[in-house]
Amino acid sequence: MTLLEHLEELRMRIIRSAIAVFAAFLLCWSQATRIYDFLAQPIYAHLPEGERRLVFLGVTDPFLIYVKVSALAAVFLAAPYLLWQLWRFVAPGLYSNEKRLAGPFVVCGSLLFIGGGAFAYYVAFPFAVEFLLGMGEQMRPTITVTRYLSFLMTVVLGLGLMFELPTVIFFLSRIGLVTPQQLLKHFRWAVIIIFVVAAIITPTPDVLNLCIFALPTILLYLIGVAVAWVFGPGDRGQKLG
Repeated sequence: MTLLEHLEELRMRIIRSAIAVFAAFLLCWSQATRIYDFLAQPIYAHLPEGERRLVFLGVTDPFLIYVKVSALAAVFLAAPYLLWQLWRFVAPGLYSNEKRLAGPFVVCGSLLFIGGGAFAYYVAFPFAVEFLLGMGEQMRPTITVTRYLSFLMTVVLGLGLMFELPTVIFFLSRIGLVTPQQLLKHFRWAVIIIFVVAAIITPTPDVLNLCIFALPTILLYLIGVAVAWVFGPGDRGQKLG
């Protein structure tokens, strides 16, 4: 394929992905209030029982909030199809035996993305909320729904994407940009970058919260090294040598 053909293929995949996300958004929009209630549960546990309602400051805020929560849910709902479109874009450059990995790639990639979001919602985010609210024990919290959801979406999407690290490494190894030796050689730099990204995702000075974000990602990096060793191009013996 020529460069223009590659760009046309990319455009088609992006359009199809956008249509899939929009269709998922319409489905999620019908359940926007339930999705919002689900996403608000982590903060409700730290508010007085009679005050478990977040506040908004603008007339359009409720509408925009429901748009955001529906869009967030739509991304996770459409994740398998998005990964399938990504696979279809790179499939022409793969060998016939490699194309049979489409199913495992889509399934594993989807589970990693959803698993990262679930880990963020059930583990990382509650720890961050508890720590941050604990610093204001002598104050009365008035939490706006826009800032709360912005923080939540950053954490959930951030960790969802970070959990895709083995998938990214798989692609880079397949096209020959990385090898297991390179990944292990630069492991210390990878750890630093992971901690920096984790610090951006969770704006807390607490080391425990930082480790909750960073350590699983480091483990996934090592899993990615194993993936590169198994599925990377070239002879396995040459990689180990």
